Amino acid sequence: MKAVYIILVCLGCVIGLILFLLLIALIKTLLTAGKVSLYKAPEEDDRARKYAEILSKMVRYDTTSHDSVPDISRFEGFHEVLKELFPNVFEKLEMTDIDGNLLFFWKGKSSERPLVLMSHQDVVPAEGKWIHEPFSGDIADGKVWGRGASDTKCSVMGFFEAAEELLKEGYTPPMDVYLSSSCTEEWAGDGCPKLVNELKRRGVKPYLVCDEGGGIITDPVGGIKGNFAMVGVFEKGKADILLTAKSNGGHASAPRKNSPIARLSAFVHEVENKNPFKRKMLPEVQAMFERLAPYANFPLKLVFLNMWLFKPVLLKVMPAISAQAGAMLQTTMAFTMQSGSDAYNVMPQEATLGANMRFIPHQGMDESLKIVKDLAKKYDLDIKIMHAGDYSKPVDINGEGFKKVEAVIKETFAGLPVSPYVMTGATDAKFYQEICDCVVRFAPVIYGPEQMAGMHGLNENIEYNCLPGCVDFYKNMIKSM
Repeated sequence: MKAVYIILVCLGCVIGLILFLLLIALIKTLLTAGKVSLYKAPEEDDRARKYAEILSKMVRYDTTSHDSVPDISRFEGFHEVLKELFPNVFEKLEMTDIDGNLLFFWKGKSSERPLVLMSHQDVVPAEGKWIHEPFSGDIADGKVWGRGASDTKCSVMGFFEAAEELLKEGYTPPMDVYLSSSCTEEWAGDGCPKLVNELKRRGVKPYLVCDEGGGIITDPVGGIKGNFAMVGVFEKGKADILLTAKSNGGHASAPRKNSPIARLSAFVHEVENKNPFKRKMLPEVQAMFERLAPYANFPLKLVFLNMWLFKPVLLKVMPAISAQAGAMLQTTMAFTMQSGSDAYNVMPQEATLGANMRFIPHQGMDESLKIVKDLAKKYDLDIKIMHAGDYSKPVDINGEGFKKVEAVIKETFAGLPVSPYVMTGATDAKFYQEICDCVVRFAPVIYGPEQMAGMHGLNENIEYNCLPGCVDFYKNMIKSM
């Protein structure tokens, strides 16, 4: 009886402690005022329609790039379009063209803290049936339609037009400014590295680099409504791997156990059902959730404001709630390509499986690949690393550079909340981290659900009423230096 009494007392203490902690969390949540993101792009006007026409002309020129297939002549033609649209940029700034990759130098009053504004010229192939032809550049329903409209000729237009208008005014920036645009971003080619090497040759160390990647995202997390400036502060690493299972083949009428496809399937099942990668809440991810908390519905607000209590629970449930948010917590592995026998009644002598991995800082490239190699060995699979690169160094979200970007966003887009964001994709920005400590990913345009679905998909478009804000952001960024 005494032992039972002690157990009951201990249980009561534990329950009491849990209730006390929940009460503290509840009080903190109730005392934190809820917020609403009210920012919306202004109604379209003459200026927005002017920018829509400029972007339309850029979209009409097909700048599709293909993996490891450089096509300099295609981009030379596009440069003629840019020259027509932005004559002052081409006439008054020093241009360097390296195999179709562009670097413009705008001499400022000082060279102490150079600014780089960048985004890429190339686009992914356009397949399938579109509402508006992919290179029509149609302006309809308040949108510019076509491949590259949102990814990312809109931001290329934005900083070229910002420079064009300032140059017309005779403006001299306080610091040196570089406009950088590669033509190989979509297949992680060597275009941007060539531009970075050119800056290294000149001895230029940028103070701040602003690339695409983040943006003004509508409803960034389930339960949080409105537009938010999500500023990318680092990229996950990336690898493409090929897994191969071999056997002696045979007739399907007498199948042996552990066939190549069965072993590959077992490998996939283990990765999908026994997550081999560690989940961890990085400081940048926690800061994102905490900044978004006041805008969340009450359950999410309770959780996001009280990470000290709910973080272990969030680490477990977040991947089920949001694939995007879950990818910010761990290394991921997506299975994307597969091959086997050429006939239904033939056991394959060889079957292959392609996968794409994205590495998180707390479990980077080397550790993550070792986990996969060990698991492949368990199922007698050969593994070949087709391409691999590690994560990029995070930007200091408490540092001067990030705060400057935050201040310019608030100046340009009144009432727009700002949050750090983790890029689960890949951009050219990572190449600049070799020479710059503050590389942020933020395209100053609005990406709603339709725009997010259109990137690398069908019916890509951008609502053109957000284009004046895009141009103004780059102007204000230049002036802020």
